[in-house]
Amino acid sequence: MSDHEAFRAEVREWLEANCPPEMRQPVKDEDDVYWGGRNATFKNDAQKAWFEACRDKGYTVAEWPEAYGGAGLTPAEGKILRQEMSRIGARPPLSSFGIWMLGPALLKFGTEGQKQKFLNEIARGEIRWCQGYSEPGSGSDLVSMQTFGEDKGDHWIVNGQKIWTSYADEADWIFCLVRTDKENKYQGITFMLFDMTSDGVSTKPIKLISGNSPFCETFMDDVKVPKSYGEDIPGYVGEINRGWDVAKYLLGHEREMISGAGGGDRTAAIGAAMKRMSGELDAVLRAELAMFDVDALAYSAMGEKFLDEMKAGKGHPAQPNMMKYVGTELNKTRHELMMAAGGSRALEWESEETRGGKPARNWLRTKANSIEGGTSEVMLNVISKRILDLPGA
Repeated sequence: MSDHEAFRAEVREWLEANCPPEMRQPVKDEDDVYWGGRNATFKNDAQKAWFEACRDKGYTVAEWPEAYGGAGLTPAEGKILRQEMSRIGARPPLSSFGIWMLGPALLKFGTEGQKQKFLNEIARGEIRWCQGYSEPGSGSDLVSMQTFGEDKGDHWIVNGQKIWTSYADEADWIFCLVRTDKENKYQGITFMLFDMTSDGVSTKPIKLISGNSPFCETFMDDVKVPKSYGEDIPGYVGEINRGWDVAKYLLGHEREMISGAGGGDRTAAIGAAMKRMSGELDAVLRAELAMFDVDALAYSAMGEKFLDEMKAGKGHPAQPNMMKYVGTELNKTRHELMMAAGGSRALEWESEETRGGKPARNWLRTKANSIEGGTSEVMLNVISKRILDLPGA
């Protein structure tokens, strides 16, 4: 038996012993997702047991070093773990912007002190982060942001507003882009970290056409942001006035995260889900479903290829843009098909039968996929210029 075969057998045995049956069911609603953080609560004992088992094993961030709360798995071992979790339909034990976005940025740009503190807190589910990037009038063009940090020696006084801050009203801390030099448009931005309970920080939820939303406006009024939280723990990542370097790197991981909504195993059950909603499917809808499944399988294969290339140091920097564009378009198509299969009943908004209009609300929510994390138009521009080398207009 090869090392990888032995590891796969070990993982299967561990999953059988530690993943409760309830955690092998598809996620049904927001309560089924465990985000961690200071105020987190578990929906049930199974969710708690699954999270704690993975946390203790290092499987919430399996490929991070053990010193930072991970299991220290190699890329090949991490892939095996993902495959085996997928095989039994295991839910992620912990969902976190800290895992998907801030963590990779800290691993690349953070100090040892920042890694020891923040990465371990993320891995153990002790801190929940949100992202402060977009502003009113500064979405895809982040360098035009106006939030400003005035240098006061050992701290900044930050004033400004962020928008589309996902789960800002639930987050403990924020990683936030702040202009610290008004004269240097591209290099005058600092990537700051601060507590959401700081004096002067407030949030206001934004309601979408779906009737609900994870998004918020975030306001900063004379917020004091320390330049240091202790020995070798700066209150910013990378260099002062060079936060754009960190921000661009993090955006790639954000786009990979958003793209995941469109492919992978979530597409495998679409046919069965449609049949439950509407019984027999007509020939046209079956053909559209078959076409979707082919696209979804191709997307999944592309994602695996890109991930392997990235971990081998051979990935193209524009690949996350491809994943983000195709993934979000797939997710929108998926929900269009779900609505088509449901007919007029799928448009229902409030009954128990549709769980409060979940099909319609989820369909409407997908419209934001091609805006958040960079619009589809921006993604296509990056792909055309950086991958296809097409000339500009």
